[in-house]
Amino acid sequence: MRRTDPEDEATGAPHPGAHLPEGHGAVRRGPDLPGDGLPVLGELSAVLAAAAGRGHEEAVGGAPALLDAACGYWDRRGLPTGPDHVAAAPGANALLLALTAALGGDVLVPRPCAAWWAPYARLLGRPVFHVPTPAESGGVPDPYALLETVRRIRAEGGDPRLLVLSVADDPTGTVAPPELLHETAEAAVGEGLHLVSDETWRDTLHDPHATVLLSPAEMLHEQVTVVTDLAGALLPPGWPAAVARFPASAAGDGLHARVLDVLTALGARVAAPLSAAAGYALAEPEPVTARRSAAVRLHARVAAAVHAAVVAEGATARPPQAGRHLYADLGPLREALAAQGVGDAQELEDVLTARLGMPAPGGHRFGDDLLALRVRLSTGPLLGDTDERRAECLTSPDPLELPHVHGALTALKTVFGDLRDAQRWEPLR
Repeated sequence: MRRTDPEDEATGAPHPGAHLPEGHGAVRRGPDLPGDGLPVLGELSAVLAAAAGRGHEEAVGGAPALLDAACGYWDRRGLPTGPDHVAAAPGANALLLALTAALGGDVLVPRPCAAWWAPYARLLGRPVFHVPTPAESGGVPDPYALLETVRRIRAEGGDPRLLVLSVADDPTGTVAPPELLHETAEAAVGEGLHLVSDETWRDTLHDPHATVLLSPAEMLHEQVTVVTDLAGALLPPGWPAAVARFPASAAGDGLHARVLDVLTALGARVAAPLSAAAGYALAEPEPVTARRSAAVRLHARVAAAVHAAVVAEGATARPPQAGRHLYADLGPLREALAAQGVGDAQELEDVLTARLGMPAPGGHRFGDDLLALRVRLSTGPLLGDTDERRAECLTSPDPLELPHVHGALTALKTVFGDLRDAQRWEPLR
């Protein structure tokens, strides 16, 4: 029996007191990727509509035009890529499942980590081990904690082979410093681990002039597979498409082939109309880049306002640097929350979701300790409840002063203020 068992969150076992919908297991409880809350870009809709008559099945791994567009996308980011080292799938979840199956062994992830990473290892019966992240950022494990975790897993008969990390993180909204990434990647490769770098949020930096984002594939060419879900910055979240970049090596060729085998067994093809839209987005024409830039600016401003609001009410949170979300720790409010019947992340999630009127998944969804009072807050739901209001946010010189955004932020401040002051509410029933 191993002493270094995976965390409860990684086993898929519901925690005591969890409220599960009838017939729903742990895998189906994961929170969604934070959406942008914005109307679909008109040019993307036009490309999809023009391809709607394509009823044929695309090749497993992606149509040639889509793969070429993905190569161009990575070339522009300093990662030269050939089409033989790319695969596409209907969402990053299918790619991570295929990679986990192809690589075998035990899986290591940061604590906290994206909610969708661990379920695919669970489905395959693979142990998942969470490794703490340093104080300054999420997404990348502390290198010394990583080495110690690998040592303990092997001492107890385990077989660690895969480390999943993210340079621009969900759930924390932070970007790992290059020096930390370098130390962790070197430590992982030195222990024989393959790295999967989730770069879904790399194009959503709030201040690209002040934040340096480095991909581990730029440092370690033969040991890193990059996965990018296009819902991060290029496509609506309801249009599932993702691409993976494999190492240009014999080992990378073998991994690519095994991943295609798994995708074939799953029937995981990108539908032809969606493939056309994904290829258009990956080519980054002006309408796509203009919308992306406007959306990033908007979400950066709203995220900064949310951060200021929760910190002002006594919570702690790392300043968000990327994406459409931030990670708040209400531990400093534990005494006041306990007086209101909130003692763990599930109870905090229930209360905040109800009172905010928007999803506020607890930290236990991301591999954090259930007793830690942490939640991910997303900015998309604060942009309005109609396409007209959301579109207005993109063009307004001061979106925070729009009545619906201002009202949403005021309501959020009120909720967090009430959480701090237990005397304002009657005890929760």
